[in-house]
Amino acid sequence: MSESEKFNLFSFTGKMKILHMSWMAFFITFLVWFNFAPLLVAVKESLGLTSAEIKTLLLLNVSIAIPARVLIGMLTDKYGPRLVYSALLIVCSFPCFMFAVADDFTQAAIARFALGLIGAGFVIGIRLVSEWFPHNELGTAEGIYGGWGNFGSAAAAFTLPTVAIMFGGEDGWRYAMGITGVLSLVFGFIFYANVSDTPKGSTYFRPKTLGAMEVTSKGDFFFLLAMKIPMYAALALLVWKLSPNGVSLLGEVAANAIYAGLVVLYLYDASKVWNVNKNVFKEPVPELHRYSFKQVAVLNVLYFATFGSELAVVSMLPLFFADTFELTPVIAGMVASAYAFMNLMSRPGGGWISDRFGRKPTLLILTAGLAVGYFAMAQVESSWPLWLAVVAAMACSFFVQAGEGAVFAAVPLIKRRMTGQIAGMTGAYGNVGAVVYLTVLSMVDYSTFFMVIAGTAVLGFVTLLFMSEPKGQIAEVNEDGSVTLIDVAKS
Repeated sequence: MSESEKFNLFSFTGKMKILHMSWMAFFITFLVWFNFAPLLVAVKESLGLTSAEIKTLLLLNVSIAIPARVLIGMLTDKYGPRLVYSALLIVCSFPCFMFAVADDFTQAAIARFALGLIGAGFVIGIRLVSEWFPHNELGTAEGIYGGWGNFGSAAAAFTLPTVAIMFGGEDGWRYAMGITGVLSLVFGFIFYANVSDTPKGSTYFRPKTLGAMEVTSKGDFFFLLAMKIPMYAALALLVWKLSPNGVSLLGEVAANAIYAGLVVLYLYDASKVWNVNKNVFKEPVPELHRYSFKQVAVLNVLYFATFGSELAVVSMLPLFFADTFELTPVIAGMVASAYAFMNLMSRPGGGWISDRFGRKPTLLILTAGLAVGYFAMAQVESSWPLWLAVVAAMACSFFVQAGEGAVFAAVPLIKRRMTGQIAGMTGAYGNVGAVVYLTVLSMVDYSTFFMVIAGTAVLGFVTLLFMSEPKGQIAEVNEDGSVTLIDVAKS
């Protein structure tokens, strides 16, 4: 990576070209992933879907992203971001086309489930950006990648309904969705032609095996197995919501079969973890090559509270404003969009602050602000001036998204060759958080919902106290057996 090249956002050469190509790829993945919500009413009417079927499509859209982020992270570490990101963009264009031409619920459900895979694209760019930027710029670069790319969901909300109207007729939504598929397909080839995994002369460090994340101690082996449980539990929670206990779209026999399948899948996953890491029970890993899985676990919990709450709040905020202040759906949507707009600056800001003042101190401050922000949102009621409620939402949004930027400013500093896997697991925890929060929302009122998020932020703050500030260097082994030391903080 080049430390001599200046960080210039207006440049499109060297490392800055990689950053711009990366956020553009991420932007397109989110544009495609969230192309359904703004066209939901048109899809419902065109295909003659029930409200329960629409809810099912929304659940299917996010469910596969939990295991997909882990899988894509592994593939990225093994085969490199250039190939994996390009392939993901190209492959996922086809279920996008399939959804655009769907004639019934079954076709739409299969396409939407497959399309959830594109939600894993985020973790690829985390590894790619970490290869090109030095530690003192990494938080800022990752923040720009995440914040500007994440804006693809807002872009979908603002542009796709207009595109559908331009084409007109009841099939306008099909053309709008088809265009997002074309963008994904074309940019996949553009990305492959313009990106390389590392700067010239640098080594791309790969994990020893593909099957599971490596750990470097006996305690971390069991810690990893424990941290996998919430991901499977979130998938079980989705099944529960679709079962007779929820919206009754799965029969009891089918739901029980899926529960059993998740247990079997976890046991298989655990066996892969054992195969990759059984050596730690035979001989200790040399100190030079150790890393602490505790660092990964803390970042998982923090992303659960930050990105998990963002996904949940973005889904419910228009309805919250409409119900609380008796606004029309259009006005409520415009007011609520202030929350998403903060992503453009907040996430890069969180990364920048992390670069300047340290990873742990920044996360402590932002997590505390997150807890206070959601506590304030829990107090919002109809007697408040609307402008004050919007200010509260925007302030809360700053801490949420700046916290996301700070989390992924730390992720690449744990173990370089496993950055994709670590980013995948941390990203998956964000989706786990969304599933949990949205389930809570279906059971309680708005105030309690915000208080629950504030409570998990407090838990995250306590967990953060156990995190160690990245320092010194991490060691990676070259193919010839020599060792490369990578700076993760000022010496």
